[in-house]
Amino acid sequence: MNLFVLNMLLAIGWCALFADFTLMNLAIGFVMGFAALWVASPLFDGTGYFGRVLRLIRLGGYFLYELVVSSLQVVWDVITPVHKSRPGIIAVPLDVQDPAQIAVLANLISLTPGTLSLDVSDDKSVLYVHGMFVDDPDALRRDIKAGMERKVMEAMQ
Repeated sequence: MNLFVLNMLLAIGWCALFADFTLMNLAIGFVMGFAALWVASPLFDGTGYFGRVLRLIRLGGYFLYELVVSSLQVVWDVITPVHKSRPGIIAVPLDVQDPAQIAVLANLISLTPGTLSLDVSDDKSVLYVHGMFVDDPDALRRDIKAGMERKVMEAMQ
């Protein structure tokens, strides 16, 4: 059986045990099921499930950090009388080739305040991004490649 399905069944069982089917209780059940499966991991032959879940959590944490930082930057620019925004469009060369990874990367960039994914080239090698603060296009390009793109590649491979 797929370990993710087993983990979800354990989470649903946790919710049934407490007769509380809320999102928070399901998340707690998922964590408890993950811990139980981790303890029993010698029974499963060389699965990459545990590493993948941890990488997905790391991607989520990185995204939340970027979300808070960029939100504060945009809010500060809006409420202060001097606007420091320098909008621009940059081309980010992509290392990811899988369409699902490109879609996740583009959506995470668009969900972050101050940036918006505009288009992907026909050969899927370049992502065009509109940025609100493009003082240094190379710095923004490096931030996207070394941050979001690398985390997406780690989590989805």
